[in-house]
Amino acid sequence: MAELKYDKTGRLLFTKEMKEEYTILIPMMMPTHFNIMKSVLVHNGYKMELLDTDGPEIAQTGLKYVHNDTCYPAILVIGQLIHALESGKYDVHKTALMITQTGGGCRASNYIHLLRKALHKAGFDYVPIISLNLSGLEKNPGFSLTLPMIRELAAALVYGDVIMNVCNQTRPYEVNKGESDALVAKWTKQISEEFAAGEGYKTKEIEQRLNRICREFSQIKVKKVPKIKVGVVGEIYVKYARLGNNDLERFLAQQGCEVCLPGLMGFVLFKVDNRLEDIKLYGGSKAKYTVINALMKFLTKMEKMIIDCTKEAGFMPPTPYTHTKKLVKGVIGYGSKMGEGWLLTAEMLELAESGFENIVCAQPFGCLPNHINGKGAIRRIKSINPKANIVTIDYDPGAPKVNQENRIKLMLAVAQEELDKKVSGAEKQKPAKNKAKTKNK
Repeated sequence: MAELKYDKTGRLLFTKEMKEEYTILIPMMMPTHFNIMKSVLVHNGYKMELLDTDGPEIAQTGLKYVHNDTCYPAILVIGQLIHALESGKYDVHKTALMITQTGGGCRASNYIHLLRKALHKAGFDYVPIISLNLSGLEKNPGFSLTLPMIRELAAALVYGDVIMNVCNQTRPYEVNKGESDALVAKWTKQISEEFAAGEGYKTKEIEQRLNRICREFSQIKVKKVPKIKVGVVGEIYVKYARLGNNDLERFLAQQGCEVCLPGLMGFVLFKVDNRLEDIKLYGGSKAKYTVINALMKFLTKMEKMIIDCTKEAGFMPPTPYTHTKKLVKGVIGYGSKMGEGWLLTAEMLELAESGFENIVCAQPFGCLPNHINGKGAIRRIKSINPKANIVTIDYDPGAPKVNQENRIKLMLAVAQEELDKKVSGAEKQKPAKNKAKTKNK
């Protein structure tokens, strides 16, 4: 067994010996993205396992070890990790936990400290925690985020975004139900296996696979019928994680909606762009600016690959980050960047502009950045685009699921009225067009 080592502050370290022996547990957020990202870490010599557990016991475990006034995603993530340690499935003396750490002003930066406090309370002081961050925060001798790993993780993000995008545009209209999900499973498995073998992340390889993915989804037989189009925005965890939003995407699909989830690339570009803005405003080393700017250019190039492949296959491509950023100018300041910051407002404007006027803004109860940039911006968004039909839904351990779904159904009722008007208007125009054609003949 690896010897436990601590730094000068008393923090338990993840050592090089642990890399060989320990299994690292990761909380789930986005199944396709995270499964591919996991394979990147496997390729780099780490033993990884994604936690896809759900059910009320996760939140209850979190509430047992985290104060109930704490951010809901923190309660769920910490609850899921401790629930796994208590399950008996793992050798807790050879298990480590991994959690992202942004380094910003949001409480997400403090999850890792809340997790350590919870582990102490649960009697798991000997379980090391690895911080996954780009800010040089907590470092461990047994884990390092290298440039090749960053490149591979960016490739995983691209694959995940494209698969999510084209699937969401295909699944609601497929004639043979289940074909879209089958393709998602096929490509997630194939890319994960290639990544674990060290393949599939070079630029030419990515382009080839993206084109094949989009081509295969475009060949699924579909029947286009009028559907309510709903966009989902919000705090990143409750926006994407089934556990965090009570399987919101499935619920909307059951209501007959086409769902649009903005990709993860936009959020990553937003976070990197913020670093550049900070240096411009407050100063910083030129070397740091050069490195971050190079990363920004690399990610922008990757974003273009996402846009090009989806567009060429006949799908609606994601909006470029630069355009999304312009949409919010004059609406809310770029200095509002805690959590999802101004990007949340921008994504609502972007969705409304691209035909997804019906929007669910999912937010943890009491999340200040979301209340300001989400709920607080609705009136301004509606003044810009009167068709915007937005509902904000708070998620926390005490919020009944039925209440959340009823509020969404009220929003969908308004959306259905608008859709019926469009359909009936289109039907009325058809005879006029036919008459015009007869006269021309």
